Amino acid sequence: MVCATFRFYGNLNDFLPRERRQHDIATPCARMATTKHMIEALGVPHTEVELVLVNGEVSGLDLLLEEGDRVAVYPRFTRLDIADLAPAPMLPPGRLRFVADAHLGGLARLLRMAGFDTIYDNSLRGDQVEVLAVEEERMVLTRDRELLKRRTIAYGCYVRALKAQAQLREVFERLALAERARPFTRCLHDNAPLRTVAKVEVLERLPPQVAATQEEFSTCDLCGRVYWKGSHWERMSGMLEQAARNV
Repeated sequence: MVCATFRFYGNLNDFLPRERRQHDIATPCARMATTKHMIEALGVPHTEVELVLVNGEVSGLDLLLEEGDRVAVYPRFTRLDIADLAPAPMLPPGRLRFVADAHLGGLARLLRMAGFDTIYDNSLRGDQVEVLAVEEERMVLTRDRELLKRRTIAYGCYVRALKAQAQLREVFERLALAERARPFTRCLHDNAPLRTVAKVEVLERLPPQVAATQEEFSTCDLCGRVYWKGSHWERMSGMLEQAARNV
């Protein structure tokens, strides 16, 4: 058994007991323990970590710890690009897609509104979330830190806020989503892409007042819902603008 000293920075301290926050943590390590093993044993999911320094040198999460090692652990950098230093990307390749756990239905709906492919079903179990994350290279959004510690989950984000709008602002800032957003291009209910449609094609499905005042429409071919730029659209637009401004 060896002993190593850990120091966590920024919001990673949220995962630690109060007495360990903002302090060096000297701790015995299991035989053949890696940095990932010990970081998670201390309470921090590996998906929340962007940079690890061991004795001042950039390290991966699979490094075997040795006696006297000093480990500095940093969270995702939101205003500084350290891609050349970090050994692994924090975001999946290609178009950013999500799977949200059962506690984040409101956030999932708002992310769909912003144009992000977001799977959500309140009956999804942790193992099902894990399968979707692995097979489809989706980022996991959750308030369950133990879910993010699963070895096969490469990309994840622990959501701290409790209310959906605050969660949206948090995720927009932490993942720099403002430039990636494509508002009102996905169905809020089933996540399918929306299709622009001529008024005449949906006229029979419109309330009389909407038919009399609106000319631009989109529809979901999966569920048949029709969307237009009414008062709800205006409220949602304002919410997205606020989330983007806070970045």
